[in-house]
Amino acid sequence: MKKFLKTILIILLVLVVIVAGYVAYVFISYHRIPDNQVLDVEAQQNAKAQAGMEYKVLSWNLGFGAYSRDFSFFMDGGKYSWAYSKDEVIRNITASAGRTADQAPDFVLFQEVDTDSTRAYHVNEALLLADNLPGYGYVQACNYDSPFLFYPFTQPHGKSVAELMTMTAFHADSALRRSLPVETGFMKFLDLDRCYSITDIPVDNGKTLRLYNLHLSAYTSDGTIADEQIDMLLADMAKDYAAGNYIIAGGDFNKDLLGDSSVYFGVSAGEQTWAQPFPTDKLPDYLSLQAPLDENAPVPSCRNCDTGYIPGQTFVLVVDGFLVSDNVTVLEKHVIDADFETSDHNPVSMTFVLN
Repeated sequence: MKKFLKTILIILLVLVVIVAGYVAYVFISYHRIPDNQVLDVEAQQNAKAQAGMEYKVLSWNLGFGAYSRDFSFFMDGGKYSWAYSKDEVIRNITASAGRTADQAPDFVLFQEVDTDSTRAYHVNEALLLADNLPGYGYVQACNYDSPFLFYPFTQPHGKSVAELMTMTAFHADSALRRSLPVETGFMKFLDLDRCYSITDIPVDNGKTLRLYNLHLSAYTSDGTIADEQIDMLLADMAKDYAAGNYIIAGGDFNKDLLGDSSVYFGVSAGEQTWAQPFPTDKLPDYLSLQAPLDENAPVPSCRNCDTGYIPGQTFVLVVDGFLVSDNVTVLEKHVIDADFETSDHNPVSMTFVLN
């Protein structure tokens, strides 16, 4: 009996040491990417943007290449923490690049582009996109670089390196990464690092198009963090507008841009609380929220991922769209119906003119 108890105590001690070591690793490894990080423009293009011309911008959260129609994610109450396979990641990213090319956008804003993540089998999705979308200069901004997450225990989520990728058919002078506010205390280990990038596109009239690519937080316990993120974004835009620049911000706002998407799609949010209405009352007069919606045939831009996609049953909404300054004329805006085949998001596009 004494030998048995001794064995049990040794096993428990080993487990305590392993857990303590992992907790120490998480705390030691935690870091925030520096703010105001200057970003390189790769594959620089020579063409110059022009005022008065019609252009198209497309934004798409690619869901790190994992979200086929039947994929569910553990952080949403689903089953999986990794994509099904490396081949599936490559297939989804390649197919998304092809659908993007079919739209022939002048500017592309991608979110959740993994470059070295356990969950995406370490596929460099940015390189895959660049190879499949020639003719664009591009900027990569690391949104988060998280330490190894040893959960769920059956398939640990692992380490994640996810980027925002901005692509432009026109010359870009420079680009910058801005670090967004995130939660503090213990919750900082769950609320991943967040940022937006700003790419400067010179225009032939001497002004600059300030092109923002963003992916705001979804999993926050403190609602004030979401407000602080939007406040910071608007403060930067106020400086840009005062300088006479054009402003277009696109991406995944993780907010219900329609206020109550269930009115249009007929599926109640139920107990889902992660996508609150966008606070339009915060917007100054010179900025407008461009939420893409065809009321005659509404298409959602995002699905909940507690299960695979079931049309008419899965909670869907519009969280992807654009903020635009009043010196930009918006001609069209659409959610492109990709039927959630390669991502939990559908792409959104906007056609515009720089006045």
